[in-house]
Amino acid sequence: MSSLIKEREHQVFTKGRDDYKISAEKVSAAGSVSQRACVFCGSRVVLYPIADALHLVHGPIGCAAYTWDIRGALSSGPELHRKSFSTDLREEDVIFGGEKKLYRSLKRLIPKYNPNAVFVYSTCIVGIIGDDVEAVCSKVAAEEGISVIPVHSEGFKGTKKDGYRAACKALMRLIKTGSTIPRNKGSKPVINILGEFNLAGESWIIKKYYKKMGIEVGAILTGDGRVEQIRQAANAELNIVQCSGSLKYLAKDMKEEWGIPFKQVSFFGIEDTASALYTVAESFPDNPEIMEKTKSLVQSELSKAYPILENYRKDLTGKKAAVYVGGAFKAFSMLRSLKFLGVSVVLMGSQTGSAEEYEEMKEMADPGTVIVDDSNPSELSAFIQQLGVDLFVGGVKERPMAFKLGIAFCDHNHERKIALAGFEGMLNFAKEIHNSLTSRVWQTIDEARESDPWKI
Repeated sequence: MSSLIKEREHQVFTKGRDDYKISAEKVSAAGSVSQRACVFCGSRVVLYPIADALHLVHGPIGCAAYTWDIRGALSSGPELHRKSFSTDLREEDVIFGGEKKLYRSLKRLIPKYNPNAVFVYSTCIVGIIGDDVEAVCSKVAAEEGISVIPVHSEGFKGTKKDGYRAACKALMRLIKTGSTIPRNKGSKPVINILGEFNLAGESWIIKKYYKKMGIEVGAILTGDGRVEQIRQAANAELNIVQCSGSLKYLAKDMKEEWGIPFKQVSFFGIEDTASALYTVAESFPDNPEIMEKTKSLVQSELSKAYPILENYRKDLTGKKAAVYVGGAFKAFSMLRSLKFLGVSVVLMGSQTGSAEEYEEMKEMADPGTVIVDDSNPSELSAFIQQLGVDLFVGGVKERPMAFKLGIAFCDHNHERKIALAGFEGMLNFAKEIHNSLTSRVWQTIDEARESDPWKI
């Protein structure tokens, strides 16, 4: 492709034509307007849903404004996380340092809002001027008797994925402030759900499934999160990881620190949702009634979903889709879900996928499928036109691209307001795709193109 930047040649792969390992986890190439966000944004999207914590951005006001209300993460109680606080560093602070301003901000905010913990995010400028954020946080924590946790998320330090690591380190510090409680024999098994952010209430859907199975959810990190629940996360018997890109680091750290095993799952699509429920049931063989309840639950949900999905499938079969999302593991679920609906995926990729995930993506993809890592609008637009794509599944930055090209779009961004997880989420997903692909607007656009007097 003529618009492909030379340094990115091995980050783009066509199945059946190319024969090399996809290069991944690289810093974005110079000149590529990457769809990625910065390190700070990566940490912010992970920690933001903790609803009873105070989130203070130490940096210029733009960093806080850009990430305000960045997730569609709902709360069943407090909504302190939806307020946007910043130290608003300016030219004078860059010259003389911002530590005093950070200290004053914390001393003012903590008594006013009475949070259960505070997260302080370091931005690019803080890394440059060298503020000792750790020392300020420690001092305020001792004075106020509250956990004040620095998040070392200076934006220039790497990619969005490095922001996930910074968030996981901050969560680990919070968990270590909790206590380990001996479990009573015969009590319900307790699991943590990692990488689930309660977009449009998805955590509540998933918790409902596990409750019916006889499983207790101890903490969700971080959807509808509460500081005290996260502090007790080390008492769980199993961690299940939904968003592998963001919280797998934490799962590995908790396994090393407390021996808690973890399983990687997905709740997108009926196949993956059923598999996620069975994976947990199989992890507790000493409780056979859990498996029986799981089988009953899955059968009940599938019997309701299949007839509805089959009706959608009649209209969707033969359509072509492009999938570009944040994490590669999510792309796998999208591929399976779209195939189930009769839609072929001809372009797929992610912002933060690993080389191993792309190898798995190759195995799942059909011949001719283009696979991209850390793509940009120029590449995505060109491939969409070349491959004759009918539907784009992506995020907020991909939506304008799809509409400008005159193709249907499905929002799978972290700001969305429609739940797409679980069995009912699959029905919402199918409905949104069907409504978008069968909209009369595309016929109107085609007619306008044909009658365009300026067309050469």
